[in-house]
Amino acid sequence: MSPTPVHDAVVRAPGIDPGHHSPASVEAVALHIRDLHAWYGDSHVLHGVNLTIKSGETICLLGRNGAGRTTTLRAVMGLTSARTGSISVFGKEVIGLPRHHVARLGVGYCPEERGIFASLTTQENFLLPPDVPARFEGLSIDEIHELFPNLKERARSPGTRLSGGEQQMLAVARIFRTGARLLLLDEISEGLAPVIVQALGRAIKELKKRGFSVLLAEQNFRFSANLADRFYVMERGKIVLEIDRSELSDKQAELKELLGV
Repeated sequence: MSPTPVHDAVVRAPGIDPGHHSPASVEAVALHIRDLHAWYGDSHVLHGVNLTIKSGETICLLGRNGAGRTTTLRAVMGLTSARTGSISVFGKEVIGLPRHHVARLGVGYCPEERGIFASLTTQENFLLPPDVPARFEGLSIDEIHELFPNLKERARSPGTRLSGGEQQMLAVARIFRTGARLLLLDEISEGLAPVIVQALGRAIKELKKRGFSVLLAEQNFRFSANLADRFYVMERGKIVLEIDRSELSDKQAELKELLGV
């Protein structure tokens, strides 16, 4: 049975008190997950996930469907029915915080379903939220239009009349504008034309140059291989392999077995 899902239970590994941060300095770590368990109702999905993203890193969370990648991102945002363990965002423990407080710490989440509003134009969708905290410096509208010129050309079109690739550009661009320093991007390359995937890859590289931290949940290994500094592979709700980009050649056999690539 899962813990009571009405409120998050804050259960930490031994030695972690509510004020404790990750071993590195707050400035050096964007996300630190320790012994994370998560549930949907009575279904226990994550089983002791440990993961760290340094500021300015791009990390890819790989795995087959059902491995727990999306649930890990949703758990960071407080979108699972219950969580235990520790999730620290820029040194702040977030388990137990309201969801909107997590976003205010500088976390941007792009879910797989994109969240485009049918009643709004492309430009109106893009300008959500209308007010961005002054402490967050995101990409300017001109910079985003340079990365995704389709969005400028289709500015007056209803958001849901865009192609699937254009809707994905819009969902990602909306987060870039907010200046969120930690981006959680769920399957942003899935089912898209190569030209759109390439544009998304260029955008992530530009964010990396500017010091943004990115967590990609992906099945598309070829897309993430040229972007990520490190890779975590999930299977049945657990991290089963962690590798640096420099180790990719030596770990091909393990990756093929785990991912079928």
